[in-house]
Formats: sequence, C-alpha cells, structure tokens
Amino acid sequence: MQANTAVSFSRKMAYGFGAVAFGVKNNGFDYFFLIFYSQVMGVSAYLVSLALMIALIVDALSDPLIGYLSDNTRSHWGRRHPFMYGAAIPAAIAYYFVWNPPAHLTGDALFPYIVTIAILVRTLITLYEIPSSSLVAEMTEDYDERTNMISYRYFFGWTGGTLMGATATIFLLVPTETIGNGMFNIAGYGQVGAVAACAIFVAIMVSAMGTHSAIPELKSPPPRREFSFKMIYGEMLETLATRSFFALFLAALFGAVASGVAATLNYYFSTFFWGFSAQQIGIISLSVVVSAILAFVIAPIVSRSVGKKRGAIVVGFFAFTVAPSPILLRLLGLMPENSDPILFPLVLSITVIDVALIIAYQILSASMIADLVEEAEVKTQRRNEGVFFASVAFVRKVTQGFGAAVAGVILTVSQFPVGASPEQVPETVLTTFGWLYVPVILTLWMLMIASLSLYSVDREKHEANLATLKHRD
Repeated sequence: MQANTAVSFSRKMAYGFGAVAFGVKNNGFDYFFLIFYSQVMGVSAYLVSLALMIALIVDALSDPLIGYLSDNTRSHWGRRHPFMYGAAIPAAIAYYFVWNPPAHLTGDALFPYIVTIAILVRTLITLYEIPSSSLVAEMTEDYDERTNMISYRYFFGWTGGTLMGATATIFLLVPTETIGNGMFNIAGYGQVGAVAACAIFVAIMVSAMGTHSAIPELKSPPPRREFSFKMIYGEMLETLATRSFFALFLAALFGAVASGVAATLNYYFSTFFWGFSAQQIGIISLSVVVSAILAFVIAPIVSRSVGKKRGAIVVGFFAFTVAPSPILLRLLGLMPENSDPILFPLVLSITVIDVALIIAYQILSASMIADLVEEAEVKTQRRNEGVFFASVAFVRKVTQGFGAAVAGVILTVSQFPVGASPEQVPETVLTTFGWLYVPVILTLWMLMIASLSLYSVDREKHEANLATLKHRD
C-alpha cells in the first residue's frame, strides 16, 4: 500500500536523476541535430526538418499508448520498471547512432536513415520517460511532496541537458588542423554520441535501480481484461474527460506554441538584436544551471505557501511577462545600447531570474498533473498515471512545430534577410521584428496562464479525493 509520508532523499535523487536522459536527448535534437545533418552531412535543410517532424508526430501518437500500457502492465517488477530497464540499452545505442551515421551515405541519401533513427530514439526515450515520470503519483500521495519530487526531476533534466551541450561545444566539437570551426568536426559529433549515449544509459539505470526498492509500495495494476484498441482509447477518453485536465490541456497547447516561437528565435535575438558574441551566448546557456538551482528551491516553497494552481498562475505571470520585457524596453529606448558594457550582465541577470521562474512554473504545472490521478480514480476506479503524463506530453509534441511555423511568419513579415551577418541587418528590420514578436509571445503566454484558471484540484479537493479512495478500500 502506498504511503502518504515523505519520500526518502535517495529515492528523490534517483527519480530526479532519471530526467538526465530526457534532457540529453532534447538538447541534442533541439540544438545540434539540424546543423549536424544539414551543414555537416550535407542533407537538405527541409529534409532534415521533415524528418524531425515525422519523428515528432510518430512519437506523439505513441505517447498515450505507452502510458496506457505502463498503467496496465503486470510483472514481478511492477507496472513501470520493466519499461525503464528495457529501454536503457536500446535507447543508448540508438542515440549513439544518431551522431554516427553510415559512412557510405551522404547528402540527401541519408534522409531515410535520419527518419528511422529519429523515430527510434524518440520512441525509446518515451518508453522510459513516461513510466518513469509517472512514478511520482505512486511514490507519494502528499500534495506538497509531489512538487518537491518533481523539482528534482526538472533540476536534473535542465542541468543534464545544459551540461551535455556545454561539454559538446567546449570539449568535443573543437577545431582541428583542417577544420577551422569545431561545429563542422564530424569526428567530434561521433564523440558527442558516445558520451551522450553513456549519460543516457547511466541516468536510466540509476533511476530504475534507485527506485526499485519502492516497487512493493506502488499501486497494483487493474484486474486482467480482454484488451482491444476500442476499449483502450475509450478508457483513455473517460479518464481524461475532466475540466481540470482540459485546463492543463489548453495550457500545454498554448505553452508549446509559445515555447516553439521563443526557442526558434532565441539565437536571432541574442545574435542580431543584442549583438552578443558566441562566448556570451554560451555563458547565457550555462546560466540555466543557476536558474535550475533557484527553481529547485522556489517551486516547493510556492506550493506549500499558496498551492499549486495559484502558485503556477502567479509565478507564470511574472515569468512570462519578464521574458520579453528587455526587448520591449529596447524598442521603447529604455535599454543600454549594444556597445554599452552593462548590457550583457543586465540581460544575463534578467535571464537567470526569468528562466528560474519559468522552470518553477513547469514544476508546479507538472505536479498539478499528478493530482489529477486520484480525481480520475474516484470517477473511474482506475489508476492511470501514465495516461495523464503521456497525454500532456502528446499535446506538447503535436503543437511544438506550430511555434516554429509562427516564428517563420514573424521573420518573413519583418523581412529578415537570409544569410546576413549582424551588421547587414537594417535597424528598421530589427525594430519590426521586435514589435511583431513581443505581442505574439505575450498573447500566447497569457492564454496559457488564463487556461489554468479552469483547473479545480486544490489542496482541499485532493485531500477529499484521498479520503474517498481510502473509504472505498
């Protein structure tokens, strides 16, 4: 029977450390995949983007099914751990081969390969990530302890991905006698694949083994039934048909589009709008580690003080209004010029605080998902942790590409020149670019925050749900 008390430090660490695998994969796919295959391996950029989109769609469609299967698996190792152990070696091997493609394939001939390997990696990481992340709702029923556990998860996920990216650019993707720019070092990418594959394997195994002792305390699967796809998807819809899930669904949708816009245009603002050097951009990237530490402290305090819903709304409002504020202030003539030495430390400081608030918001909203499990169990008499975590992941993945498309529209409307260096972009273009970006991103973020107002599971309702389930037992 699941305990209502605090989770041990070692289990929290093991649960959180498992997110390193997801963070490493995300960092590679988000920042290096396109430039590696298009600029280094010679694949047409549109084909690389198409491959990533196909893999993302396949991965998104598999999410709810993997979540459902992990909810209903019966084994001596419980519902989640067979997936976690089973994914470790295949996921690591597949990720290695992302960065070590067949030597006999070059250019567009690599397209079938990158589609296949991208689908394989995404699916195998999902096979681990959804069952693993779902453990939080089983390891504790406590309202605040769930937030505390997820803060470990987000800290390790953000930090692991950031440090892997820094390791790649500083130590592995280095210039050689014949290659002036380390980003074009093919052998370096091969080394990145080896190091990252080891990190993924270690993260998964540490998490699986570190939480293995909790298996006897976790929830049991439902009784054996005759499965069919109609029954599976019917149960999913019944489980998810709540106002609170709809709130998180909408918030995830708007948030994913906004994140896609912000991520796609991030380097445009750093390079062209602010005129930062590659080294300065690298420092900003590494500052995410400091932000993750701050969020690790902030989120549990907010959860205990004002509750998850109110905390997510307040923290999110500040985070996502601060995010575009330096750009708005520049447009209004209230920020230092690019030549001013105070500009970089000012933007860096704002970024550290803002990203900390953004991560804290993500922790609180993820913890809100966990509390839907008992509400659904009261209604359906089934435990569906995997379905909830998978469904929100599904929304984010399906809509992520729309953000990049919106970013493309902003670039097109502002007539941003292709292939231009910073000094070649007219000031009028940068001004139009900024004035288009700020209202679009603010609108998306505020719609995300407003959606959370529909969420209704607070501390009191959560305790009432637990009491109802205890009375049934």
